[in-house]
Amino acid sequence: MKRTLLAVTALLLTGTSLAQTKTLTVYSGRAKTFVDPVVQQFERQTGIKVNVRYGTDAQLVAALREEGSRSPADVYWGNSVGALGELAEEGKFSKLGSALTRNVSDDYLPDSRTWLPTTVRFRTLAYNTTKIKPDQLPDSIMDLPKMTSLKGRIGWTVSYPSFQDFLGVMIAQQGEQKTRAWIEGMKALQPKDYKTSNVGMLEAMRAGEIDVALTNHYYIQRVNRLNYPIDTYFFKNGDIGNLGNATGAGILKTSKNQGNAARFLSALVARDAQTFFLSVNFEYPVIGNILQPTTMLPYADVIKRSPKVDPTVMPKNIEKAQKLLRDAGLL
Repeated sequence: MKRTLLAVTALLLTGTSLAQTKTLTVYSGRAKTFVDPVVQQFERQTGIKVNVRYGTDAQLVAALREEGSRSPADVYWGNSVGALGELAEEGKFSKLGSALTRNVSDDYLPDSRTWLPTTVRFRTLAYNTTKIKPDQLPDSIMDLPKMTSLKGRIGWTVSYPSFQDFLGVMIAQQGEQKTRAWIEGMKALQPKDYKTSNVGMLEAMRAGEIDVALTNHYYIQRVNRLNYPIDTYFFKNGDIGNLGNATGAGILKTSKNQGNAARFLSALVARDAQTFFLSVNFEYPVIGNILQPTTMLPYADVIKRSPKVDPTVMPKNIEKAQKLLRDAGLL
């Protein structure tokens, strides 16, 4: 293992290739829209052909478990800390050297150094500015079930990984009993479930079907380009409703292309890719000195609003969160 890590470090420092083939296989829990431009640029710059298998985090994690040592995957690019944490706990990833991790913000870099954060998103509440005023909304997401005036006017995406990660952290902070009570309280408000379609949910808000929605910050930024009457509401500082969550990538121990995989991870946190993630996807970068749109809170401000959370609690509680949702008849 030491020799492998030293070789990967040498690759990143010298640019020489260790791989016998000029190919790479990536399992991506990220949608093609977010991934393909970066993949194509990497192929142009390196001459390495990248084969991408797309799917949900759950589908790809299950595939990696079933394939075991036979998996063709070199890199897993996850959509949430929960999925990345599950694979890391199972020992699926190679440890990354400092050449990969040293320029990345340590806010979401795991202590194990087994995967690399690539972007950061924050949970938030979207609201229709023609129907709701910010001072009408609660300070904490834990009080949202008390908003009886919003009955039938709330949207959420209970199958979306970031929502389930959020519930996993709620279990860690508040316990299963309070989390169950929150879910039941929300259910009593008859929210509309948009499955995994945050875009569809905000389109429904524009159409007047709902007035508020639990979502990630970047979806609101995207529809704002279309002048939708939708804005972002952050709860009080440290509230779980502002939970920060990272996307990230790890190199599979079973990869036969460790060198190419390391080059790929390095490309994901390079300035070009990080600028793309911010300017096109409105996700926060994990490296410094990238100019942000004025419509987004500076990273230094928004990170203060997010609770300080040990990222390892998410994977430990995902199954519990899913069970609570099933018990409530929501999954």
